[in-house]
Amino acid sequence: MSARRVLILDDEPDMVENCTRILRRAGLKCLTATDPKEGLALVETERPDVLLTDVKMPGMDGLEVLRRARELDPTLPVIMITAFATIESAVEAIKEGAFDYLPKNFSVDQLTVTVERALKQRLLHEENRNLREQLQEAFGLENLVGRSPLMVQVFELIKKAARSEANILVMGESGTGKELVARAVHANSPRASHPFIPVDCASLPENLLESELFGHEKGAFTGAIRTKFGLMETADGGTLFLDEIAELPLGLQVKLLRALQERQIRRVGGTSVMDVDVRLVSATNRDLREAVAKGQFREELYYRVNVIEIRLPPLRDRLGDLKLLAHAFLKKYGQGRFSGFDGDTLAVLEAYAWPGNVRELQNIIERACALADGERITTLDLPEHILSAARRQEAQPGRAAGGGASEPLTSGADLPLKEAKERWMHVLEGSYLRDLLERHGGNISAAAKAAGIDRKTFHRLIGKYQIK
Repeated sequence: MSARRVLILDDEPDMVENCTRILRRAGLKCLTATDPKEGLALVETERPDVLLTDVKMPGMDGLEVLRRARELDPTLPVIMITAFATIESAVEAIKEGAFDYLPKNFSVDQLTVTVERALKQRLLHEENRNLREQLQEAFGLENLVGRSPLMVQVFELIKKAARSEANILVMGESGTGKELVARAVHANSPRASHPFIPVDCASLPENLLESELFGHEKGAFTGAIRTKFGLMETADGGTLFLDEIAELPLGLQVKLLRALQERQIRRVGGTSVMDVDVRLVSATNRDLREAVAKGQFREELYYRVNVIEIRLPPLRDRLGDLKLLAHAFLKKYGQGRFSGFDGDTLAVLEAYAWPGNVRELQNIIERACALADGERITTLDLPEHILSAARRQEAQPGRAAGGGASEPLTSGADLPLKEAKERWMHVLEGSYLRDLLERHGGNISAAAKAAGIDRKTFHRLIGKYQIK
């Protein structure tokens, strides 16, 4: 790593020379100036790590230099030096953003220690900036793959929501990527340099979940041998992500509501309250309005957590993104071993209804990458239940042109666009209805409700595709 650079600005050449000699012995590189305008020009062009400036100078005083330097570089630590040290001038300098203040009779140790502290602050700012960049690279919007109109709307909503401090509710079926959305919101928000703390509300019993969220004092219950910080406390300044918030017990819902309203928490077994500053992002695959109507979720908490709602579409509603997702997962898990997908592989994947959504597709591609021997992924690398769904579609009456024998399952690339589109819509709709019925145990009413259509229409579609 190159030597850190200190800019020394003083209208007295002897002071500049003395400071330069001391700091160079400490292993630092020194830039020097005796004129304030010259010094500010060096701040702009050379980007030093610390500015050491006199207060009393002709033409422009040190406080004005401080203001202008911070405009050019807001994180630049500025150390003020003067022969006229007073409490008032020191307070004024600190209020203006100075890092520290030294009288001109400072010792060698005072100067080197103060500059080293300023350099540590500069390094901390750089690390935080790098962390934010890494977070955006790891969890930014570029990791949410999709070009379909539904996903474009989601991306725009995430960008707008991330800028605000409003609580967010992410809705969607299991496997649609709700936590990834929550992380993208955090990574693109002003809180990105602070913690992102996920909590799975469905995996912990009520008593343990309360302790996890709010913490506990030593001796609060059997086994509490030491004080424990809660996750809300840990997330202070950052984002708390409550996954499956619909599973939160009613008793804890009351305590969470109070914590969100008052922005304060009290540990289990404790008496004192602590201020917390968290942005809440919640997620659920259930209809919270329905849960409110059934008395399973508190209405006041619903409106508190659902200021901005982001609804993720299931994969079956955005099959135009499937090819993009498949190639993204191939790149991730294939590690350069594969050139793509062979033959009908993508067509077979598009014919499947994906009840497990994007997570299921990710699992399938990871499995295929682990098992494939050739340079391309083929249908032989797919699991049997994916192939079975495709074979069921091949066996459907009316699949052949003119009502003859059924045609083989191909990508449709040799067909006119309109005919290919009609063919694959037929494949998709039939596969979707079958999988929907299977998931609801043959209950037509439940399947029709999940599909968002009435029973009469559902019966008509069953007849159309001859589903038993």
